[in-house]
Amino acid sequence: MTEPFNPENHRLAPSRYFEDFKLGEVFCIPSRTVTEAQFLAFQAASGDNHPIHYDREYCRRHGHPELLAHGYQVLIQSAAGAGLFPFLVEDSLMGFIEQSSRFLKPVYAGDTLYPQLAVSELKPQRTTGVLTLRSMIHNQKRELVMEGTQRYLLKKRNAG
Repeated sequence: MTEPFNPENHRLAPSRYFEDFKLGEVFCIPSRTVTEAQFLAFQAASGDNHPIHYDREYCRRHGHPELLAHGYQVLIQSAAGAGLFPFLVEDSLMGFIEQSSRFLKPVYAGDTLYPQLAVSELKPQRTTGVLTLRSMIHNQKRELVMEGTQRYLLKKRNAG
């Protein structure tokens, strides 16, 4: 006979704590092709209405072959919530505490982006630890178009 259903046990992955992570560990986020619909949705949400993001002729006059993605539109592709990471820290996550990014190459409508996060630093504290993830986004040409860091405050498994 099986145990009665308990929604607290309905998890995508076992929960992990600060000390369960290892340097170099990689978390892939599903790839996405950037579309004009996403440009319009981001423009509406952000209020950024610069023609470089929605006027092809303007783009061509300024040396771009296609509509140029908003920087933040590229950045959000590295949102940890789009991958497995948040399911791993369901019980240990205390906060998303910092984010930084550098935009290295342009991203155009029609590009396919491949985001990933990699553990780059582990700073233990008394009852918690700061987990730093290097965020990287490559395009279909295997070019690194964005890199940065994300920091999370996690509980330790044995906090004391």
